[in-house]
This record gives sequence, structure tokens and C-alpha cells, in this order.
Amino acid sequence: MNRAETLSGLAVPHAPSFRVAQWRMLLAAMFCYLFFYTGRQTFGFAIPGMQAEFGLSKETLGWVSTAMLWTYAIGQAINGNLADKFGGRRIMSLGAVLSCGANWLTSFAGGFMSLILPWGINGYFQALGWAPGSRLLSNWWGVSERGKVYGFYVFAAGCASILSYVTSIVVLEVLQLEWRWIFRLPVLLMLAGGILFFLIARERPQDLGFEPLADTGVANANDKGQEAAQGEVETSGQRYKAVLKNTKLIIAAISLGFQNAARYGLIVWVPVHFLGADWKSGGDGWLDPKWITVALPVGMAVGALSNGWVSDKLFGSKRYLAIMLYMVLGAATSLWMWSLPAHSTIGLVALFLCGFFVYGPASSFWALCPDLVGAKRAGTATGVMNFSSYLFAGLAEPLIGRLLDISGNTSLIFVVVTGACLSSALVALFVRR
Repeated sequence: MNRAETLSGLAVPHAPSFRVAQWRMLLAAMFCYLFFYTGRQTFGFAIPGMQAEFGLSKETLGWVSTAMLWTYAIGQAINGNLADKFGGRRIMSLGAVLSCGANWLTSFAGGFMSLILPWGINGYFQALGWAPGSRLLSNWWGVSERGKVYGFYVFAAGCASILSYVTSIVVLEVLQLEWRWIFRLPVLLMLAGGILFFLIARERPQDLGFEPLADTGVANANDKGQEAAQGEVETSGQRYKAVLKNTKLIIAAISLGFQNAARYGLIVWVPVHFLGADWKSGGDGWLDPKWITVALPVGMAVGALSNGWVSDKLFGSKRYLAIMLYMVLGAATSLWMWSLPAHSTIGLVALFLCGFFVYGPASSFWALCPDLVGAKRAGTATGVMNFSSYLFAGLAEPLIGRLLDISGNTSLIFVVVTGACLSSALVALFVRR
């Protein structure tokens, strides 16, 4: 290769300019996904308003949330492969535009059916984001830096959670608008992010005149041969077959399922817990309980950034060790959160740590996809993994809602989260590479 330089496992001409391009693609994907959660993680803040207007139980609204999570799961299984086939840039941008429209439809709901249908459709459109973005990043970054890269990408997702929480609180408290505007105003940011991503990002290094990655880090010998094949185009069926035969990827998908059940247990029900009667009447008085909830997504964002670094630097890209460590600590901090009285503002610290450890391993989970199957199948693998993760999360939502309806004790969400974290850690043990 003429004028080639080696850079972190990459063989590219003019390495410094390639490095700039790498970071431009990463930042573009991060910027776009920064706004995606305004299209799906605002639901918990709308629950009290929907309950008051429609008279629906928490269990029923849990099924509405499940509809979105399961269509999201189905979409992941489909759209990751579409990203491998048509490119992540176009698919991710399309998702932002369509999800914005689905949120606006949801805002005009007049009851259960007119709520669950557009929200379920929104789940599929939301699924056009994550795996396609991951596919694009796997084209630009090699195995030795993937923990860091996915750490940044998941950090953007964590910041998206912060944004979805903050914008929801602004709509309800600062602007004094009803719950419907939660589905109208924040998603305009997602629309803008999708358009800008399409204009800035490029699918592959070759699109800017660079050589492709020299090594994408495939653990399976058969997959490695396919990854190295030049000019060979796989069918969708071949990609799915190869990914589903990868035992370690399937085990990782189950572990991720438990992790995501814990994560969404926190995301959806923590606002309900902190906006309940006990928190309105209690507290130390220095901080509105609604703003305490923001500690959760802040912890998630920082945790994701740290876990990618931990898996690369401390454990030599052995992702399962970083996953197990954080999941065990997530279980411990969730139990601590459960033990705290509802009026204790120390919950601010505990909630931050819950988010930090429960969401942190996401960066290691997503780095496993191209690690195990290579960049050419990264979109399909990411989709399969995310299908599992949201299948589990969807199963947990109505169960948690029913538990809270029966007990009247919203703090029990932290017990459920503890069990899910420990299950994730146990399964992750079998992903050893």
C-alpha cells in the first residue's frame, strides 16, 4: 500500500487526515443520537398526566410502553441488516424524521388505542437509529479502539437521556404545558439532528478517498474469512445465519436483555417514583424532586463513557469483565437506593450511581458486536443484540406496573433492578473471549 501508515491497527494513507475524518464521523453519530431519546424516553413523565386524563392504571400504561419497546426490538432485528445493506447514514437519518412524526401523532391521543398504536409505530422508527449508527462507526474504527469509541457513542445516548428528562421537566414545570407537549417540542431537536447527520456523515473511509480498515477484529475463523473477502456481497439470509450461529453473541444478547430490563425499569418508573405523593410532601426542601430524577441519566452518561475505557485499558478488551463488574455494582447501588427513605436527598447520589453502573456496560456490549462478527455484519449483529435487549425490557414493563399497582410502593422498582443486574452479570460470565 503506497504511503501507508499504521495507526491503531488501521492501514490508511495520510493517517493524520484520516484521524480527523474518524473523529468527524464519531461526533456526527454522537450528535444525531444525542437527540434520539427525546422521541422515546419521555414517556414516564407523561404517565401522571395520562392517568389523570384517561383513568388508566400503571399496568395498562406499562403495556403501552411495552408496545413501543417490542416494536423497537422487532425493528432492531430488521434495521441492523438494512444498515448493512443500504448504509447506516441514510437509515439513521430517516429514523429521526419518521420518529418525530410518530411522536406528534401520539400527542393527539384520546384514549388507550389512539395512544398505543402511534407509540408502537414510533418504536419501529426509533429502531432506525442505533444499529445503523453503530454500523457506520464500525466502518471507521478498528478493534483496539472500539471500547473507547462505543463508550463515546453510548455516552451520547446517556446524554440523550439527560436531554429527554430535562426537556420533559421544562415542558411541565417551566413552560407549564400539559403532557401532550412532551411529545411535540423535544422531538424537534431529533429532527434537526437527523438532517445534520445526513449532511455531515459518510458511510465508509472509501467515500472520502481512504483505504478501508485493515483489521476489524473477528473472533470466529469462518467469519474472519468472509470479512477479508474483497468484493463479495452477502445476502441478508447469509448475514442472519452467520450472526445467529455465533454462540457468544447470543449469550451476550441474553445478558444485555437483563441489563436493559434494569435500565428501562429505572428510566420509565423513576420519574413516577419521584413524582409521587411521598416526594411531594417530603424531601429536605433544597431541591425539587423532579430535578433529582436528572441524576439518573447523568450517571448513565458518565458510566457508559467510563466502561468503554475500563474494558479497553484495564481488561485488555475483555468486555465481559467490565460488564460483570458494573452489573454487580449496579445491583448493590440499587439495593442502597431501595433502602433509603423517600424523603432523603442522599437519593441524588444513590440515583446517580444506579445510572452509572446499570447503563455503563452498554458500551462494552455494543463493542462486542463487531468484535465477534466483524464490521461487515456489525449492523445485523447489533440489531439481533438489541432485539433481545428490548424484548426483555418490554417483558419487564407491565410486570413492574402491576407490582406498583398492587403494592402502592414505587420503591420496589429498585428490587426488580437488583435482580436484573445480577442475572446480567451471571450470564455475561459465559461471554469470555
